[in-house]
Amino acid sequence: MQTLYTPEDYKRVLEAALLCAAEPLPLAELKRLFDDSFDDDTLRSLLADLRSDWSQRGVELAQLASGWRFQTRPEYQPYLDRLKNEKAPKYSRAVMETLAIIAYRQPVTRGDIEEIRGVAVSPNILKTLEARDWIDAVGHRDAPGRPVLYATTRKFLDDLGLRSLAELPPLSDVEKILENVDAPAPQG
Repeated sequence: MQTLYTPEDYKRVLEAALLCAAEPLPLAELKRLFDDSFDDDTLRSLLADLRSDWSQRGVELAQLASGWRFQTRPEYQPYLDRLKNEKAPKYSRAVMETLAIIAYRQPVTRGDIEEIRGVAVSPNILKTLEARDWIDAVGHRDAPGRPVLYATTRKFLDDLGLRSLAELPPLSDVEKILENVDAPAPQG
């Protein structure tokens, strides 16, 4: 195994690990790549340099809710979509409205969602979002019947390319998106 001496050496190891990883890698995992004890600031500095190195490429280094990953720059995704043989799943307006309510009002119960939407929520809607791993039960409300509380997951944030809920678009933008009855699923 080659001895690492320079920041460039460390960045090459980080680059190789991130390019080969199937999922975003958190800082704790990235630290395990090295014998030296790295503090978080040093590692973040190397990642920032690596991000800068890739700034003029079709792929970018992104920090997401669950860690760091290389991903296609959004402006190139339409070209890559041409290579896909399968269509992205389409979700009904009801599914997308339910997801938006959970994302912006979490944690919420099924009753909260029904009150906001003004219609009953089919169990299949929640099952669809849970199967995609975009929502999860995070507890129970201290109320009669102890209804389940739902919230979004890190995978939801990762699939949308976000680090935190604070990066969600303004609700007015979401309302415009929901005007499309059969909105395509975000690519993950």
